Amino acid sequence: MEFRTKTLLVVCVGSLMGAIDSTVLIIAFPAIARDLSASLAEMVWAIMVYTLMGTALVLSLGRISDMKGRKRMYNAGFVVFIVGSALCGLASDGLSLVLFRGLQGIGGAMLVANGFAILSDVYPPNERGKAFGAISVVWGVGSVLGIGVGGLILSFASWRWIFWVNVPIGIVATALAFLILRESVTPNPKDTFDLPAAALFTAGLAALLLGITEGILNGWRAPITVYPLLASVPLLVAFLLWEGYVSRDPILPFDLFRSWLFSASLISSVLQGVALFATNFLLMVYFQGIRGTPVLTAAFLLIPLSATLAIFGPIGGRLSDRYGARVVSTIGLLLQAGVLLAFSTIEPGTSLWVVAGYEAALGVGAGLFFPANTSAVMSGVPKARYGVASGVMMTLRNSSMALSFAVGLVALTASLPAGTAAAIFGGAFSPQMQASLGLSRAALTAVFIGGMRTVFRVAAVLVLASAVFSALRGREYREGAATTGRIRSVREPSLGGQPESMGGSPASRRPVSDH
Repeated sequence: MEFRTKTLLVVCVGSLMGAIDSTVLIIAFPAIARDLSASLAEMVWAIMVYTLMGTALVLSLGRISDMKGRKRMYNAGFVVFIVGSALCGLASDGLSLVLFRGLQGIGGAMLVANGFAILSDVYPPNERGKAFGAISVVWGVGSVLGIGVGGLILSFASWRWIFWVNVPIGIVATALAFLILRESVTPNPKDTFDLPAAALFTAGLAALLLGITEGILNGWRAPITVYPLLASVPLLVAFLLWEGYVSRDPILPFDLFRSWLFSASLISSVLQGVALFATNFLLMVYFQGIRGTPVLTAAFLLIPLSATLAIFGPIGGRLSDRYGARVVSTIGLLLQAGVLLAFSTIEPGTSLWVVAGYEAALGVGAGLFFPANTSAVMSGVPKARYGVASGVMMTLRNSSMALSFAVGLVALTASLPAGTAAAIFGGAFSPQMQASLGLSRAALTAVFIGGMRTVFRVAAVLVLASAVFSALRGREYREGAATTGRIRSVREPSLGGQPESMGGSPASRRPVSDH
C-alpha cells in the first residue's frame, strides 16, 4: 500500500470517529437524560459544546500545526479525544457530561484542524478531489453507523458504551497515525504564536455561539442571550484590528483572502452550510411529531441522505479532479436548491418514500459539492498555510452549523409562543407540550408545517446564492506534485524570493478546464 493511501486511511479513521459521534448522541438523548436526571439545557449543551469547542479552537490549532507540526497535532488530537470519550462514559450528572464533552470537542478540533491539511500535503492538486471524496464516503457511512451502533448499544447495553466504543478505535488509530504519518513541517524558532489574537477570537466566537444557543433555548430577548451577543461584537472587532495592525504572526493571515478562489469557495461553503445543517433536525421533528414514528425509525429514515452522500462523494471528487471544482460544485448546489424547494411542498400525509427520495437526491448534491469545494479551498492557498486554511474552513463551517439551527428554529417557531424551540427539542409534539402551549394537535401541526416550508424556501434561496459564488469563483490551477517532504516554515520566504501562489498561477500554467 503506497504512502498516500496509508495516510488517507489514517485520516479516514479520524473522520469516522467524528462522524459516528455526531449522530450517536442524538439517538441516546432521552436515555442519557433519564439516567443522569439531566435538565434540558444540560442535554442541549452536551451536544452543542462539542461544536462550540471545535469552532472556537480550530483556527488557533490550525496555526499551531503549521508552526509545530501536523503529525504531532493529529496524534495529540487522538489522545485527547480518547480521554474525553472515556470520561464521558463515566459522567455522573449532566454538568460533568457537558465538561467531558467539551474535552472531547477539543480533541475533535485537533483532528479536524489537520485532516485536510495532511491530505493536501501528500496529494497533488489534481488528485485531491479523489481524497476528499473518500472523506465524504466516511462521513456518510459514519453517520449511518452512528445511528445503527447507537440503536444496538441502547438495545443491549448502557448508553455509556456509546462513548466507550471510541476508546479501542482511538487506540488503534493513534498507533496507525504514529507509524504511518510523516512530519512535513520543520519547526522554526522564529515562529511565534499570537496568544492575544487567539484569546480574542476564541472568547468572541464562544460568546457569539453561546448567545445563539441560548437564544434558541430561552428566546432572543433573554439576558443570557443578549449579553453574550453584545460582548461578541467588541471581542471579534478587537481580534480583527489586532490581526490587521498589531500582530507580527497573525493566526488569520488576511492575505489569504486576496485569492478569489479561496474567498469565493469559503463564501459558497458558508451559505450552503447555513441553508442545510438544520435539515436533518427539521426532518426528525417531522417524522416524530407529525408522522408519529419512533425515534429509531425516524433516525433510519435519514439514511438515504447519508447513503447517497457516501456513494456520490467519490464520484464528485473524481469529476472535480477532471473538470474542475467550479462546474461540479455548482451542479451539486443547483440540485440541492431544487430538492429544498421540493421539501417545501411536503404535507402531513406525504408518502415517506417520497420524502426518502428527496433525501437521497439531497445527498447526491452534497456528494458533488463537498469534495469539489474543499479541493478548491485548499488549492487557493500556499502549502505552508494548509493548516490555517483548513482551520478557517472548518471554523466557518461549524459556525454556519450553529447559524443554521438558529435561522431554522427562528423561522420554525416565529408563530408560536416563547419557549417553543426548547419544547420541540425536549418532547416534540407530546400531549404535555400541546397543553403547555395551549394549542390543539391540528393547530400545532399546521403551524409547524407552515414554518418548515418557510425554512426550506429560505434555505433554497441561500443555496442558490451559494451556487452564484461557486460559478463565479474562477478557474483552478491544479498542476504540480504534492509536497511529502519538508514544508518551509510559515515565516520562511519561498524560493527565489517570490511569493507563493495564492489560488492561481502564472498564465503559462494550464488551468483545469471548466467546460
